[in-house]
Amino acid sequence: MDFVYKFLDYLKFERGFSDFTVKSYETDLREFYDFVCDSEINIDTVRNYLRKLYDDKYSSRTISRKVSSLKSYFKYLESEGIIQDNFMRLISNPKIEKTLPNYLNYEDLEKLLNFPDRSNKYGLRDALILEMLYSSGVRVSELANMKIENINFDERKILILGKGNKERYVYYGSKCADLLGKYLNLDHRDSPYLLIGKRNYKLNEREIRSIVTDTAKKVGIAVHVTPHTLRHTYATHMLNDGADLKSVGDLLGHESLSTTQIYTHVSNERLRQVYLAAHPRAYKN
Repeated sequence: MDFVYKFLDYLKFERGFSDFTVKSYETDLREFYDFVCDSEINIDTVRNYLRKLYDDKYSSRTISRKVSSLKSYFKYLESEGIIQDNFMRLISNPKIEKTLPNYLNYEDLEKLLNFPDRSNKYGLRDALILEMLYSSGVRVSELANMKIENINFDERKILILGKGNKERYVYYGSKCADLLGKYLNLDHRDSPYLLIGKRNYKLNEREIRSIVTDTAKKVGIAVHVTPHTLRHTYATHMLNDGADLKSVGDLLGHESLSTTQIYTHVSNERLRQVYLAAHPRAYKN
């Protein structure tokens, strides 16, 4: 596992991957090494491992992620000269069905955003977490690492260090600005990070996820809600209200427009309204 730890350090310190992502890689690689034990690792070993995953009824999406983890790991080993023959190039990811992103309708969203008790510091913090995720569309890792010094309060924008250490600006609205001001006025701290828990410790991604999921359960929202649900909701509502795909992709920090295109399914109703309003044969009698 020595090479695994070096690979994980590479992901964290050179590639800038979040703690959550690095942990996912570690879990996948540990499971693989637990399977192979002391056996020689070759293409047949990998195929036997994948066959076991299928036999254990793992979903195609999960297996594809595990294959991607192995491919990244062996590519790293090859680049470091640790191996000469990267047989993972011969392994294909299983085809997976694209699922539509889960997002909240306006009614459930309002219930969620307005639920936390804002009469105390921690209630304000939880309200700010929900509002910031929806208002700016940031990833949970980006929110956890958000620093006060990177917030431009006058222009309501935040400098974000995203995936691969790529910088971008995101923006937040007036309601978020109001919560942000109230939270910081109540919060006396030494930490440079925006979101902190007791004893000035930075909130981690797991804690933020728990706050979002637990709040949604208390509200009684039927679907499973995570920070990524609010990111999906941000993109969905932006496109429904007329934002162009390229701008939304830039705000989300997507490298490819194809990543953003998954959200276009939600614009069907807006397109219908545009058609009814603009096409000469669409007018009602």
